[in-house]
Amino acid sequence: MAGILSNFRNTVVVSLALALVMIYAFGSGAEFDERFWQALFRWLHVVLGILWIGLLYYFNFVQIRVMPDIPAELKPAVSKYIAPEALFWFRWSALLTVVMGLAVAWARGTDYLAETLTLGFAGGYAGYDGGYTLMGVGMWLGIIMMINVWGFIWPNQKRALGIVEADAETKAKAARTAMLFSRTNMLLSLPMLVAMAMYQTIVG
Repeated sequence: MAGILSNFRNTVVVSLALALVMIYAFGSGAEFDERFWQALFRWLHVVLGILWIGLLYYFNFVQIRVMPDIPAELKPAVSKYIAPEALFWFRWSALLTVVMGLAVAWARGTDYLAETLTLGFAGGYAGYDGGYTLMGVGMWLGIIMMINVWGFIWPNQKRALGIVEADAETKAKAARTAMLFSRTNMLLSLPMLVAMAMYQTIVG
């Protein structure tokens, strides 16, 4: 057991293998119908979302707040090793979370996808479309957050971390821009998660 847990890759492989066994068991019960694919996409959406938002909170709750207190000679350990690795998982999990979220909506039917993306206005708005509006707001917040990651946070972090060459002034400006968009995503994350969590229970 220690051989599994002391190696990151082995731990992930075993965890995934156990998950696949359970996925197969659920699929057998559902006869691998459309409910199965919707459930599989939702599982992937949740796993990737946990990785994305977990890293978003790590950056905001820990790294951004603590970096000013780290001695100058120790900061390269974060900027050259930890931050680039974290940003790799951060940006790809952001993109794939959104892709899997849209896949969940598509698996529920093209009408559902259209209603949520138009905030309930596809085919005309009625009183019962309020659920689509709330879920749609959550979906669009997630899409905006993903665009922030790829369009603003990552390009500026590349300059700030020296992945792309830049002078000291440009690095400082890029670091602040990346921080502000990261904080924007943190601000948007809680209302986005309200839609994702409460819709399933209250609306279904």
